[in-house]
Amino acid sequence: MLYWLSEILNINILGYITIRAGIAFFLALFFTFFLMPRFIKWAQRTSSVQPINKLAPNNHKAKASTPTMGGIVFIFATILASLISIKFSNVYAVGSILTLGLFALIGFQDDFAKIKNNENLAGLKARTKLLFQIISALIITSFLYFYADFNSDLYVPFIKNPIFDMGIYAIILWVLVIIATSNAVNLTDGLDGLASVPSIVALTTFSIIIYITGHIKISSYLLMPHINIGEVAIVSSALIGALTGFLWYNCHPAEIFMGDSGSLTIGAFLGYLAIISKSEILLLLIGAIFVVETLSVILQVGSFKLRKKRVFLMAPIHHHFEMKNWAENKIIVRFWIISILSNIIALISLKIR
Repeated sequence: MLYWLSEILNINILGYITIRAGIAFFLALFFTFFLMPRFIKWAQRTSSVQPINKLAPNNHKAKASTPTMGGIVFIFATILASLISIKFSNVYAVGSILTLGLFALIGFQDDFAKIKNNENLAGLKARTKLLFQIISALIITSFLYFYADFNSDLYVPFIKNPIFDMGIYAIILWVLVIIATSNAVNLTDGLDGLASVPSIVALTTFSIIIYITGHIKISSYLLMPHINIGEVAIVSSALIGALTGFLWYNCHPAEIFMGDSGSLTIGAFLGYLAIISKSEILLLLIGAIFVVETLSVILQVGSFKLRKKRVFLMAPIHHHFEMKNWAENKIIVRFWIISILSNIIALISLKIR
Protein backbone atom coordinates (compact mmCIF):
# COMPACT_ATOMS: atom_id res chain seq x y z
CA MET A 1 0.00 0.00 0.00
CA LEU A 2 2.79 2.42 0.89
CA TYR A 3 4.59 1.74 -2.39
CA TRP A 4 1.31 2.22 -4.26
CA LEU A 5 0.84 5.56 -2.48
CA SER A 6 4.37 6.60 -3.41
CA GLU A 7 3.49 6.18 -7.10
CA ILE A 8 -0.06 7.55 -7.02
CA LEU A 9 0.71 10.59 -4.86
CA ASN A 10 4.29 10.95 -6.09
CA ILE A 11 5.70 10.64 -2.56
CA ASN A 12 9.22 9.60 -3.52
CA ILE A 13 10.37 8.91 0.02
CA LEU A 14 7.95 5.97 0.31
CA GLY A 15 9.61 4.35 -2.67
CA TYR A 16 12.78 3.66 -0.68
CA ILE A 17 13.10 0.19 0.82
CA THR A 18 14.88 1.52 3.91
CA ILE A 19 12.04 3.94 4.69
CA ARG A 20 9.34 1.30 4.25
CA ALA A 21 11.39 -1.18 6.28
CA GLY A 22 11.53 1.32 9.13
CA ILE A 23 7.79 1.96 8.88
CA ALA A 24 7.10 -1.81 8.84
CA PHE A 25 9.25 -2.24 11.97
CA PHE A 26 7.27 0.31 13.96
CA LEU A 27 3.91 -0.81 12.60
CA ALA A 28 4.60 -4.42 13.65
CA LEU A 29 5.93 -3.22 17.01
CA PHE A 30 2.77 -1.16 17.59
CA PHE A 31 0.44 -3.97 16.50
CA THR A 32 2.21 -6.38 18.89
CA PHE A 33 2.11 -3.94 21.80
CA PHE A 34 -1.58 -3.35 21.15
CA LEU A 35 -2.65 -6.97 20.68
CA MET A 36 -0.39 -8.93 23.03
CA PRO A 37 -1.82 -7.75 26.41
CA ARG A 38 -5.31 -8.49 25.14
CA PHE A 39 -4.25 -11.92 23.91
CA ILE A 40 -2.60 -12.69 27.28
CA LYS A 41 -5.82 -11.83 29.12
CA TRP A 42 -7.83 -13.99 26.72
CA ALA A 43 -5.39 -16.89 27.06
CA GLN A 44 -5.52 -16.71 30.87
CA ARG A 45 -9.30 -16.57 30.84
CA THR A 46 -9.58 -19.60 28.54
CA SER A 47 -6.71 -21.53 30.18
CA SER A 48 -4.69 -21.51 26.96
CA VAL A 49 -1.52 -22.12 28.93
CA GLN A 50 1.74 -23.91 28.27
CA PRO A 51 1.74 -27.62 29.25
CA ILE A 52 5.12 -28.40 30.84
CA ASN A 53 7.05 -31.52 29.89
CA LYS A 54 7.22 -33.88 32.87
CA LEU A 55 10.94 -34.42 32.20
CA ALA A 56 11.75 -30.69 32.27
CA PRO A 57 13.83 -29.27 35.17
CA ASN A 58 11.86 -28.63 38.36
CA ASN A 59 11.99 -24.84 38.04
CA HIS A 60 9.83 -25.11 34.90
CA LYS A 61 6.82 -26.31 36.90
CA ALA A 62 6.21 -22.73 38.06
CA LYS A 63 5.64 -21.80 34.38
CA ALA A 64 2.67 -24.13 33.98
CA SER A 65 0.19 -21.25 34.19
CA THR A 66 1.95 -19.11 31.58
CA PRO A 67 -0.10 -18.49 28.39
CA THR A 68 1.27 -19.76 25.10
CA MET A 69 0.69 -19.24 21.34
CA GLY A 70 2.07 -15.70 21.47
CA GLY A 71 3.56 -16.45 18.06
CA ILE A 72 0.13 -16.11 16.51
CA VAL A 73 0.05 -12.47 17.60
CA PHE A 74 3.50 -11.39 16.44
CA ILE A 75 3.29 -13.34 13.17
CA PHE A 76 -0.09 -11.70 12.46
CA ALA A 77 1.47 -8.31 13.30
CA THR A 78 4.36 -9.06 10.93
CA ILE A 79 2.12 -10.07 8.04
CA LEU A 80 -0.18 -7.07 8.51
CA ALA A 81 2.71 -4.58 8.68
CA SER A 82 4.34 -6.23 5.66
CA LEU A 83 1.18 -6.12 3.56
CA ILE A 84 0.95 -2.40 4.27
CA SER A 85 4.60 -1.79 3.35
CA ILE A 86 5.79 -4.14 0.59
CA LYS A 87 5.70 -3.87 -3.18
CA PHE A 88 3.30 -6.68 -4.19
CA SER A 89 4.86 -7.18 -7.60
CA ASN A 90 8.02 -8.55 -5.96
CA VAL A 91 7.66 -12.35 -5.98
CA TYR A 92 10.25 -12.84 -3.22
CA ALA A 93 8.30 -10.63 -0.82
CA VAL A 94 5.15 -12.60 -1.66
CA GLY A 95 7.10 -15.82 -1.01
CA SER A 96 8.12 -14.55 2.41
CA ILE A 97 4.47 -13.91 3.35
CA LEU A 98 3.62 -17.40 2.08
CA THR A 99 6.34 -18.88 4.31
CA LEU A 100 5.08 -17.07 7.40
CA GLY A 101 1.49 -18.09 6.78
CA LEU A 102 2.07 -21.78 6.05
CA PHE A 103 4.33 -22.48 9.02
CA ALA A 104 2.20 -20.40 11.40
CA LEU A 105 -0.68 -22.73 10.55
CA ILE A 106 1.41 -25.80 11.37
CA GLY A 107 2.57 -24.28 14.66
CA PHE A 108 -0.96 -23.25 15.59
CA GLN A 109 -2.25 -26.80 15.02
CA ASP A 110 0.51 -28.18 17.24
CA ASP A 111 -0.04 -25.61 20.01
CA PHE A 112 -3.81 -26.05 19.93
CA ALA A 113 -3.50 -29.84 20.27
CA LYS A 114 -1.18 -29.47 23.29
CA ILE A 115 -3.54 -27.04 25.01
CA LYS A 116 -6.60 -29.16 24.23
CA ASN A 117 -4.99 -32.30 25.67
CA ASN A 118 -3.15 -30.41 28.44
CA GLU A 119 0.02 -32.34 27.65
CA ASN A 120 3.32 -31.05 26.22
CA LEU A 121 3.88 -34.20 24.17
CA ALA A 122 0.30 -34.41 22.93
CA GLY A 123 0.62 -32.03 20.00
CA LEU A 124 0.82 -33.13 16.40
CA LYS A 125 2.51 -36.49 15.98
CA ALA A 126 6.15 -36.11 14.93
CA ARG A 127 5.52 -37.76 11.56
CA THR A 128 2.43 -35.63 10.92
CA LYS A 129 4.25 -32.42 11.80
CA LEU A 130 7.20 -33.38 9.60
CA LEU A 131 4.86 -34.22 6.72
CA PHE A 132 3.18 -30.81 7.00
CA GLN A 133 6.60 -29.14 7.10
CA ILE A 134 7.78 -31.03 4.02
CA ILE A 135 4.62 -30.16 2.08
CA SER A 136 4.86 -26.47 3.09
CA ALA A 137 8.57 -26.31 2.28
CA LEU A 138 7.94 -27.95 -1.11
CA ILE A 139 5.26 -25.36 -1.89
CA ILE A 140 7.63 -22.52 -1.00
CA THR A 141 10.68 -23.89 -2.83
CA SER A 142 8.67 -24.89 -5.90
CA PHE A 143 7.28 -21.35 -5.94
CA LEU A 144 10.85 -20.05 -5.98
CA TYR A 145 12.19 -22.46 -8.58
CA PHE A 146 9.31 -22.65 -11.04
CA TYR A 147 7.38 -19.39 -10.60
CA ALA A 148 10.04 -16.91 -9.48
CA ASP A 149 12.63 -18.56 -11.76
CA PHE A 150 15.14 -18.29 -8.91
CA ASN A 151 18.64 -19.38 -9.88
CA SER A 152 19.94 -22.55 -8.27
CA ASP A 153 23.63 -21.67 -7.89
CA LEU A 154 25.30 -22.72 -4.65
CA TYR A 155 27.53 -20.15 -2.95
CA VAL A 156 29.88 -20.69 -0.02
CA PRO A 157 31.47 -18.06 2.27
CA PHE A 158 34.76 -16.46 1.22
CA ILE A 159 34.34 -17.42 -2.47
CA LYS A 160 32.92 -14.81 -4.84
CA ASN A 161 31.70 -17.18 -7.55
CA PRO A 162 29.17 -20.01 -7.18
CA ILE A 163 30.55 -23.50 -6.69
CA PHE A 164 28.11 -25.12 -9.10
CA ASP A 165 24.52 -25.01 -10.34
CA MET A 166 22.36 -27.47 -8.39
CA GLY A 167 19.56 -27.41 -10.96
CA ILE A 168 16.27 -28.89 -9.84
CA TYR A 169 18.10 -30.70 -7.04
CA ALA A 170 18.30 -27.32 -5.32
CA ILE A 171 14.74 -27.93 -4.16
CA ILE A 172 15.98 -30.82 -2.01
CA LEU A 173 18.59 -28.64 -0.30
CA TRP A 174 16.14 -25.76 0.15
CA VAL A 175 13.51 -28.01 1.71
CA LEU A 176 16.12 -29.37 4.12
CA VAL A 177 17.26 -25.83 5.01
CA ILE A 178 13.73 -24.66 5.79
CA ILE A 179 12.74 -27.73 7.80
CA ALA A 180 16.04 -27.95 9.70
CA THR A 181 16.00 -24.27 10.66
CA SER A 182 12.33 -24.42 11.63
CA ASN A 183 12.94 -27.30 14.03
CA ALA A 184 16.22 -25.83 15.31
CA VAL A 185 14.53 -22.62 16.48
CA ASN A 186 11.73 -24.74 17.96
CA LEU A 187 14.28 -26.70 20.04
CA THR A 188 15.91 -23.47 21.24
CA ASP A 189 12.64 -22.02 22.51
CA GLY A 190 12.92 -23.50 26.00
CA LEU A 191 13.73 -20.55 28.27
CA ASP A 192 12.27 -17.04 28.61
CA GLY A 193 13.55 -14.97 25.71
CA LEU A 194 16.15 -17.55 24.71
CA ALA A 195 14.93 -17.89 21.12
CA SER A 196 13.70 -14.30 20.72
CA VAL A 197 16.98 -12.38 20.79
CA PRO A 198 19.06 -14.78 18.65
CA SER A 199 16.18 -14.65 16.15
CA ILE A 200 16.21 -10.83 16.17
CA VAL A 201 20.00 -10.83 15.71
CA ALA A 202 19.83 -13.37 12.85
CA LEU A 203 17.01 -11.44 11.18
CA THR A 204 19.03 -8.23 11.43
CA THR A 205 22.01 -9.91 9.77
CA PHE A 206 19.84 -11.33 7.01
CA SER A 207 18.13 -7.95 6.51
CA ILE A 208 21.54 -6.41 5.87
CA ILE A 209 22.59 -9.21 3.51
CA ILE A 210 19.28 -9.07 1.63
CA TYR A 211 19.45 -5.30 1.23
CA ILE A 212 23.02 -5.61 -0.09
CA THR A 213 22.06 -8.45 -2.45
CA GLY A 214 19.14 -6.41 -3.78
CA HIS A 215 21.30 -3.29 -4.34
CA ILE A 216 23.19 -3.54 -7.62
CA LYS A 217 26.03 -1.16 -6.67
CA ILE A 218 26.71 -2.45 -3.14
CA SER A 219 26.45 -6.11 -4.16
CA SER A 220 28.86 -5.47 -7.04
CA TYR A 221 31.33 -3.73 -4.71
CA LEU A 222 31.24 -6.63 -2.23
CA LEU A 223 31.41 -9.23 -5.03
CA MET A 224 28.08 -10.68 -3.96
CA PRO A 225 25.35 -12.01 -6.28
CA HIS A 226 22.75 -9.42 -7.26
CA ILE A 227 19.14 -10.61 -6.93
CA ASN A 228 16.04 -8.41 -6.76
CA ILE A 229 15.15 -9.42 -3.18
CA GLY A 230 15.46 -6.06 -1.44
CA GLU A 231 11.71 -5.91 -0.68
CA VAL A 232 12.07 -8.96 1.60
CA ALA A 233 14.13 -6.82 3.98
CA ILE A 234 10.85 -5.02 4.73
CA VAL A 235 9.18 -8.26 5.86
CA SER A 236 12.27 -9.16 7.88
CA SER A 237 12.24 -5.72 9.50
CA ALA A 238 8.57 -6.16 10.36
CA LEU A 239 9.32 -9.47 12.08
CA ILE A 240 12.15 -7.83 14.03
CA GLY A 241 9.70 -5.17 15.23
CA ALA A 242 7.07 -7.74 16.14
CA LEU A 243 9.61 -9.89 18.00
CA THR A 244 10.88 -6.83 19.87
CA GLY A 245 7.33 -6.18 21.04
CA PHE A 246 6.94 -9.84 21.97
CA LEU A 247 10.21 -9.79 23.95
CA TRP A 248 8.70 -7.06 26.16
CA TYR A 249 6.33 -9.73 27.48
CA ASN A 250 8.56 -12.77 26.98
CA CYS A 251 11.63 -11.64 28.94
CA HIS A 252 12.24 -13.42 32.24
CA PRO A 253 9.90 -14.06 33.97
CA ALA A 254 7.80 -14.56 30.83
CA GLU A 255 4.18 -13.43 30.72
CA ILE A 256 3.65 -15.47 27.54
CA PHE A 257 5.47 -18.04 25.41
CA MET A 258 5.65 -17.94 21.61
CA GLY A 259 4.77 -21.62 21.23
CA ASP A 260 5.34 -23.63 18.07
CA SER A 261 3.25 -21.11 16.16
CA GLY A 262 6.10 -18.66 16.69
CA SER A 263 9.26 -20.79 16.81
CA LEU A 264 8.49 -23.03 13.82
CA THR A 265 7.54 -19.96 11.75
CA ILE A 266 10.61 -17.92 12.68
CA GLY A 267 12.87 -20.84 11.82
CA ALA A 268 11.21 -21.46 8.46
CA PHE A 269 11.44 -17.75 7.64
CA LEU A 270 15.16 -17.70 8.51
CA GLY A 271 15.64 -20.68 6.21
CA TYR A 272 13.78 -18.84 3.44
CA LEU A 273 15.99 -15.77 3.93
CA ALA A 274 19.11 -17.94 3.75
CA ILE A 275 17.93 -19.46 0.46
CA ILE A 276 17.03 -16.26 -1.37
CA SER A 277 20.19 -14.47 -0.18
CA LYS A 278 22.39 -17.40 -1.25
CA SER A 279 23.51 -17.85 2.36
CA GLU A 280 22.54 -21.47 2.96
CA ILE A 281 26.03 -22.31 4.25
CA LEU A 282 26.49 -19.01 6.10
CA LEU A 283 23.25 -19.80 7.95
CA LEU A 284 25.28 -22.21 10.11
CA LEU A 285 27.15 -19.19 11.52
CA ILE A 286 24.23 -16.76 11.56
CA GLY A 287 22.11 -19.29 13.46
CA ALA A 288 24.99 -20.69 15.54
CA ILE A 289 22.90 -20.96 18.72
CA PHE A 290 20.20 -22.88 16.89
CA VAL A 291 22.84 -25.18 15.39
CA VAL A 292 24.40 -25.89 18.78
CA GLU A 293 21.01 -26.62 20.35
CA THR A 294 20.15 -29.05 17.55
CA LEU A 295 23.53 -30.78 17.64
CA SER A 296 23.19 -31.26 21.39
CA VAL A 297 19.94 -33.17 20.84
CA ILE A 298 21.43 -35.26 18.02
CA LEU A 299 24.48 -36.13 20.13
CA GLN A 300 22.36 -36.95 23.17
CA VAL A 301 19.98 -39.24 21.28
CA GLY A 302 22.74 -40.84 19.20
CA SER A 303 24.98 -41.50 22.20
CA PHE A 304 22.16 -43.00 24.23
CA LYS A 305 21.08 -45.31 21.43
CA LEU A 306 24.60 -46.45 20.56
CA ARG A 307 26.34 -46.44 23.97
CA LYS A 308 23.45 -46.25 26.46
CA LYS A 309 25.21 -43.17 27.87
CA ARG A 310 24.23 -39.51 27.87
CA VAL A 311 26.58 -36.74 26.73
CA PHE A 312 24.65 -34.01 28.56
CA LEU A 313 22.69 -34.02 31.79
CA MET A 314 19.68 -33.07 29.65
CA ALA A 315 19.16 -31.93 26.07
CA PRO A 316 18.78 -29.45 24.42
CA ILE A 317 21.94 -27.99 25.88
CA HIS A 318 20.26 -25.07 27.71
CA HIS A 319 18.65 -27.69 29.98
CA HIS A 320 22.11 -29.14 30.65
CA PHE A 321 23.21 -25.83 32.15
CA GLU A 322 19.97 -25.64 34.13
CA MET A 323 20.76 -29.05 35.63
CA LYS A 324 24.18 -27.67 36.58
CA ASN A 325 22.28 -25.01 38.58
CA TRP A 326 23.11 -22.09 36.36
CA ALA A 327 20.65 -19.23 36.85
CA GLU A 328 18.17 -19.00 33.97
CA ASN A 329 19.08 -15.38 33.23
CA LYS A 330 22.79 -16.30 33.05
CA ILE A 331 22.12 -19.02 30.47
CA ILE A 332 19.90 -16.75 28.40
CA VAL A 333 22.22 -13.73 28.33
CA ARG A 334 25.31 -15.83 27.58
CA PHE A 335 23.53 -17.48 24.67
CA TRP A 336 22.53 -14.00 23.45
CA ILE A 337 26.16 -12.89 23.56
CA ILE A 338 27.30 -15.92 21.57
CA SER A 339 24.60 -15.22 18.99
CA ILE A 340 25.67 -11.57 18.61
CA LEU A 341 29.34 -12.53 18.23
CA SER A 342 28.64 -15.22 15.63
CA ASN A 343 26.56 -12.79 13.58
CA ILE A 344 29.27 -10.14 13.70
CA ILE A 345 31.68 -12.72 12.29
CA ALA A 346 29.13 -13.63 9.61
CA LEU A 347 28.86 -9.97 8.53
CA ILE A 348 32.64 -9.57 8.49
CA SER A 349 32.88 -12.59 6.18
CA LEU A 350 30.91 -10.73 3.50
CA LYS A 351 33.92 -8.57 2.71
CA ILE A 352 36.36 -11.48 2.63
CA ARG A 353 35.83 -12.97 -0.82
